[in-house]
Amino acid sequence: MSKVQYLTQEGYDKLEAELKDLKTRGRKEIANDIAEARAKGDLSENAEYDAAKEAQGHLEDRITKLEDALANARVLDKKDLDLSKVRVLTTVTILNKKMDKEMKYTLVSANEADFKEGKISVDSPIGKALMGREIGETVEVDVPAGKLELEVKNIEI
Repeated sequence: MSKVQYLTQEGYDKLEAELKDLKTRGRKEIANDIAEARAKGDLSENAEYDAAKEAQGHLEDRITKLEDALANARVLDKKDLDLSKVRVLTTVTILNKKMDKEMKYTLVSANEADFKEGKISVDSPIGKALMGREIGETVEVDVPAGKLELEVKNIEI
């Protein structure tokens, strides 16, 4: 059984829309690609057919993952969040003590993570380290670039 994923309504709707698109347009396109490759003759030496079948496998795998994520999703309303500690969907301002630089991240599920938008996964090293921390707490995090020392400066919605 998959673990519960906490999502915003926006994140849930986005996953639902992707699933619907893959089940309709995606499957139709793959079926067309397979039919087109099949029409070219001998399947045993048909690279296009093999590629289309592999793409079909990837599509079906993504569909299964999305269905699982949606089945185990819990939609959270930001107005119900307790801001005394860092939690899923809170926005936390942290101070990287080594670089003396403040950064702001929103902690989200892995499906909603988008570093460019400042959304990091609660399953990432930084996300895991920040979960449950309070304002003023300092935490050390092992990341690929080395050790970071982060201080929680603010928690907000």
